[in-house]
Amino acid sequence: MDNDFEFENLDELEDMFEEFEDFEDIEEQEIETRTAILSKNNMIALLCLKTAGQGGAICRIDPREDRPAVQLYDDAEKALEWFTKSLNTSRKNGWKIAYDGLPLKG
Repeated sequence: MDNDFEFENLDELEDMFEEFEDFEDIEEQEIETRTAILSKNNMIALLCLKTAGQGGAICRIDPREDRPAVQLYDDAEKALEWFTKSLNTSRKNGWKIAYDGLPLKG
């Protein structure tokens, strides 16, 4: 089951992730996270991926949209596939990848 969500603000997004406590049973090393920072015409966008053995989620923060969007996947490989497709499409649409890797902290 794939699901799309839209949020009024980032607090709602954080609350939604807290509701998915199913991930508590997953070993820390099984969870993989990837963040891409994209730039185009003085705009910055984020594309984030979080996967585990039981599924995955892609979060997109686009400055042209009112709210972040999250899509959930039952299959981690499918989430990675769509993340990769989204990055490729963004590059074709003129976005430059400024960073692609582990989430930045600090």
